[in-house]
Amino acid sequence: MSKDAVDTAQAAAHPQAAGPLPADAGDAGYSKGLKARHVNMIAIGGAIGTGLFLGAGGRLRDAGPALAIAYLVAGVFAFFVVKALGELVLYRPSSGSFVSYAREFLGEKGAYVAGWMYFLNWSTTGIADITAIALYTHYWSMFTSIPQWVLALIALAVVLAVNLISVRIFGEMEFWFAIVKVATLIGFMLIGIFLLATQHDVGGQTPGVSMITDHGGILPHGVMPVVLVMQGVIFSYAALELVGVAAGETAEPEKIVPRAVNSIMWRVALFYVGSVVLLALLLPSSAYSGDQSPFVTVLSKIGVPAAGDVMNLVVLTAAMSSLNSGLYSTGRILRSMAMSGSAPRFTGVMSRSQVPYGGILLTCAVCVLGVGLNFLVPSKAFEIVLNVASLGIISTWVIIMICHLVFVRRARAGLVERPHFRLPGSPVTEIVTIAFLLAVIVLMWNDHEVGRKTVLLVPVIAVMLVAGWFGVRRRAATSAEQELGGLRK
Repeated sequence: MSKDAVDTAQAAAHPQAAGPLPADAGDAGYSKGLKARHVNMIAIGGAIGTGLFLGAGGRLRDAGPALAIAYLVAGVFAFFVVKALGELVLYRPSSGSFVSYAREFLGEKGAYVAGWMYFLNWSTTGIADITAIALYTHYWSMFTSIPQWVLALIALAVVLAVNLISVRIFGEMEFWFAIVKVATLIGFMLIGIFLLATQHDVGGQTPGVSMITDHGGILPHGVMPVVLVMQGVIFSYAALELVGVAAGETAEPEKIVPRAVNSIMWRVALFYVGSVVLLALLLPSSAYSGDQSPFVTVLSKIGVPAAGDVMNLVVLTAAMSSLNSGLYSTGRILRSMAMSGSAPRFTGVMSRSQVPYGGILLTCAVCVLGVGLNFLVPSKAFEIVLNVASLGIISTWVIIMICHLVFVRRARAGLVERPHFRLPGSPVTEIVTIAFLLAVIVLMWNDHEVGRKTVLLVPVIAVMLVAGWFGVRRRAATSAEQELGGLRK
C-alpha cells in the first residue's frame, strides 16, 4: 500500500491532527526477544563471513594487494546502505524492514520486487551455504565417505530446527557464531602483526612491504581484475542489512540500532581491509589460492599444527551462520509480503513460539532443491548459485537507497519527520551509491566465464517477476483496500 494512500486515509479520519505512522500488518505478533548483544553480534556476523575466510584467497591472487582497496570502497557503500536503512528503522521499526519501507514509499509493486529479489538472494545463498558446509565437512577423512548431498541435507535440517524453535534461540546461535569468527580474526591478526614485527620467516620469505613491491606492486595484473572481483566483494558484505530486519524484534531499536550501524564501518576497516593488507604483507599475492583459506595458507607456511583443521571449522561456522541468517530474514520478509497479498498466504502463518514458520519453510524448500543440485552437479553447485545471489543483494541495496531518497524528499515536504540518526549527504550519497551498484552489474559483462552469464539472467528474472505480479496483483489490491478501510474507521 502506498504512502499517499495511507496519508489520504489518515487525513480523512483525523482532519485536525496528524495520524499515526503507517503500520505494517506483518509486524504484529513478534516476541521482541532479541537483546542488544544479539543485534550487535548479528551486525558483526553480517560483516564477517565465508567471503573473507574463504573467498579472499582467490580474489587476492587475481586482483593482488589492490583487493584491500576494493574491500574499502565496497565497504563504504555498504555502510551508506546500512546507514540509510538504520534511519528508516528509527523512523518506523519493522520486521518487514526494507520491504515494508518499499511498500510505504514505492507502493506495492516496489515491495513485491524488493521482497522477491531478497528471497532470491537468500534462497540461493542458502544453497551455496549448504554446499559449502558439505564441502568443508569433507575436509575431514571421517566424513569423506558420506555423499555431499547427505551432508548438505543434515546441515539444513539442523539450522531449520534452530530457526523454528524461537527467535531467542536464533539470536543465541548467531551470537556465538559471531564470537567464533571475531576471535579467529583477532587471533590471526595478532599472529600476523607478530610475524611482521619480528621479520619471522614465512614460507622461506621475509614479510614486509617487499612482498608487494617486489611482486608487481599493488596492481600486479592491472585494474580490470580488481573490477571483476568487485561482484564477489559486494557479496562478502551481504547480510549487513540483517540489522534492519532484527530491529523489528528488539524492544529498544532506537538505542540499539544506531550503535550497531555506526560500528560497522570500523569493523569493515579492521577485519576486511586490515586482514587483506596483512595477508599481502606476509606472502606474495600469487601464493594464495581460491581452493584454500588465505589464513590457512599463511599458518601452514609457518608450521602451525592443525591450522587447516581450525580454520576449516571456522569457515564451517561462517557458512552455518549465513544459512541461519538467511532462514531468519526471509521468514520475516515473506510474512510482511504475505500480509499484503504479494506472497503465498501460508508464509504469513506464525507458530505458538511467535516464529513465521511458513516463510522459513518456503526458503528451506528452495534449499532442498540445492540438495538436489549437490546430487546432480556437486562440483558446480556453489558457483552456479553464488552468481544468482549477487544479483539479489545488489537489487536489495538499490531499493533501500531509492526508498531513502523518497523518504528524505517527503521529510523536506513536511510529510514525515527524519530521526536524529541520519544518512549524511542526501541525495548525493544515495545517487552515487546506486550508480556504483549498477556499474558493478554492467562491468560484470567483462567477465566472460561467470559475470556475463550472470548479467544474462537479469531479463529472465525480470520476466519471472512480471509474470508473478500478474498472478498476485488482485490479492494485493484486495489487501490494500482492507488496510485502507481499517485506517478510515
